[in-house]
Amino acid sequence: MQPIQLFDLASRQAEWLQVRQEVVAGNIANANTPKYRAKDVTPFQAVLDNQNVNMVRTNPAHLSGSEFSTSGDVNVEEAPLNQEIGVQESGNTVGLEDELAKAGDIKRQYSLNTALVGSFHRMMLMTVKQ
Repeated sequence: MQPIQLFDLASRQAEWLQVRQEVVAGNIANANTPKYRAKDVTPFQAVLDNQNVNMVRTNPAHLSGSEFSTSGDVNVEEAPLNQEIGVQESGNTVGLEDELAKAGDIKRQYSLNTALVGSFHRMMLMTVKQ
């Protein structure tokens, strides 16, 4: 029997979301800091690519992951420059609208992550009870 990779994957995504939330909060906190450059983290797909997680179809209706390793770091990098906001007169590149949209996206992704893990956990418990 193969180990269940869903919990490892969900845990890794939760870690990634935590780091991204910290970076977004830092951007918002420094919105008025002169010469501050907005930051963001590498997309989660890039984290998966670095982990060598290859999704394999065992059946056209199913998807399962290959072996998942939790080694590897989430990279924080300078965010691409928003052309609408650009570089402000103080040299700052933080756009509050963008950062608040990112915070909302993080909340949605975290809620989806926990809902999926909860549903999968309930499903496993139902199979054990019978």
